[in-house]
Amino acid sequence: MPKSNNPETFEAEPVQARPSTRSLPRSLGKTLLAAVLLLAGAGAGGLAVHAVQQPAVMAPMNPTAINTLTDWSTVTIKGKVVEVFGNKYVVEDDTARALVETGRAGEDGALAKKDDVVTVQGRFEHGFLHAQYIVGADSKTVSLAPPPPMGPHDLLHGLHLK
Repeated sequence: MPKSNNPETFEAEPVQARPSTRSLPRSLGKTLLAAVLLLAGAGAGGLAVHAVQQPAVMAPMNPTAINTLTDWSTVTIKGKVVEVFGNKYVVEDDTARALVETGRAGEDGALAKKDDVVTVQGRFEHGFLHAQYIVGADSKTVSLAPPPPMGPHDLLHGLHLK
């Protein structure tokens, strides 16, 4: 029937639904694809970092006699473990004893046992050695957490201002 402008004779044409431009399955698919790509990238990055990590290796240094240690120095000592206090060890050489702090890695006391001969490398300050590496009786090198960072007061320590 022809269209007419007369409201009494007006006949409505059937309305067809227009396809939505924002379909849920399509946007959900894009979101899932983005999540999968993000997870794949994170996994690949983790594998790459793990693949390039170097094993723990001590810097070559000759052991220093314990009685000659000075504050704020990086040193290597070698001696016998004479006492164990949680994550701290007393190491003794022919000259003296030193308290070695191993941080969280040594909290279970498994890094060294009493009477073990160990080599420890780290920073000596305030009367004890903050261990960075320890070579146990089995000759295995263990990398420990780095020593605490030096603060402003520590940087000025040892300066003789006149």
